[in-house]
Amino acid sequence: MEDIYEYNFEKLNVWKASIAFAKDVYSLTENFPSSEIYGLTNQIRRAIVSVSSNIAEGSIRASRADKKRFYDIAAGSLMETLSQIILAKELGFIAEDIYLESRNKLGDVSRMLNSLIKSQTD
Repeated sequence: MEDIYEYNFEKLNVWKASIAFAKDVYSLTENFPSSEIYGLTNQIRRAIVSVSSNIAEGSIRASRADKKRFYDIAAGSLMETLSQIILAKELGFIAEDIYLESRNKLGDVSRMLNSLIKSQTD
């Protein structure tokens, strides 16, 4: 079997953490009401997928400014995810303990992403 080429973004801890959190969000939304499949379920999944996707896309950009722009978009998508998790809790779709656990994991990704963004402006 051939060695698989590893791209730079795959080495980033923030990308790895965003993928792990996306898997958590997918599991979390499996229990949302079926009436939300085209509503909140779809919206939150799209937002969380956008985080790792924009980190990956930013990593290949040549200029720091361009990289930062994609990392900023990833940060925006992460905050969109947080807003949707808050709404899911308010609607009773997720329990308080799961909400707090999700919020903590999101916070970890956010801190790493903010460090990555800051590294593009130093």
